[in-house]
Amino acid sequence: MTTFTSTAPFKKLSAWVGSAASATFLIAACALPLSATAQKSLNSPETSAAWPTRPVRILVGFPGGSTPDMSARTLAEPLSRALGQPVIVENRVGASGNIAADLVAKAVDDHTLGVVINGNLTSAKLLYPQLPYDPAKDFAPISLLTTAPLMLVAPASLPGGAEFFAAARRGATQWNYGTVGNGSVAHLGMELIKSRTPGVTPLQVPYPGNPQVVTAMLGGQVQMALIPPGIALPHIRSGKLQAIGLAGGRSLLAPDVPPLADVGVKDVNLEVWTALIGPASLSKAAQARLAEAVPRIMREADTRQKLFAQGWQAVGTSPEGLRSRIKDETALLGSIIKLRGIKIE
Repeated sequence: MTTFTSTAPFKKLSAWVGSAASATFLIAACALPLSATAQKSLNSPETSAAWPTRPVRILVGFPGGSTPDMSARTLAEPLSRALGQPVIVENRVGASGNIAADLVAKAVDDHTLGVVINGNLTSAKLLYPQLPYDPAKDFAPISLLTTAPLMLVAPASLPGGAEFFAAARRGATQWNYGTVGNGSVAHLGMELIKSRTPGVTPLQVPYPGNPQVVTAMLGGQVQMALIPPGIALPHIRSGKLQAIGLAGGRSLLAPDVPPLADVGVKDVNLEVWTALIGPASLSKAAQARLAEAVPRIMREADTRQKLFAQGWQAVGTSPEGLRSRIKDETALLGSIIKLRGIKIE
């Protein structure tokens, strides 16, 4: 558990006054009578309530060092400064992040948020009929935080390029691929790759997080995995792993890695992403404060540079932008689930 505490005292006017110009406008406005509508708005509980009134916690369903964990911890410190309260990151690992997502859905303290991955908000309900939360109803979307292409990675001892798939065909079901869990985007992406490469039939081995997937690859337990560049590149640079290709077009995060289409695997376009959410019960005051602060933080040069160094493109959308991404990707991942007949008990 990591706690980030703001070193500057929280001031109510900081949400209104962002510059000398806006401060001048505020002083001038105070000399004028307020309309009935404006007076009602200022006196309403939603806008006058101070939020947050105590530390805010962000739940992450994956272990330390995982991609959502890095996004959460990069966000936590500047968010603490913006909110004037400590921001605590807690790892609640299990069920491909769904345990933490369920805890967020059921939180009623108005100070619990979550950083989740694609699958928790898109494919989980399609794969787990008994999922204890409903992604469409139980969350307040706040912002899409980061995106990264998925990179097909393998041990450096195996053939590379198009020859890798010929070796995979020879390996058949003696080969395995690692994922961060059943129903994850990495799992669905690998099944999509298998559908595009007849005779390539490795079996899935799920792990708690991408660091464990990499460890398994380095140890020879799995022969391939779809993982974000930030996790893979240090091991590729050391010569222990190799990049076969990107699931999608070229990326500034891995400019030297070709798309999978260049090595014979077409129509595989997937990203992994992280998002900040709250429970559906999260107060309007909290949602409004976060909807203003989080995208601004994600656009700051320092945040973008830190995330890029970790292998992420910082995004920072409105709640509506995140809702749109969830809708589009639910349809995409649903098509993969249907195509491969994937069912998870």
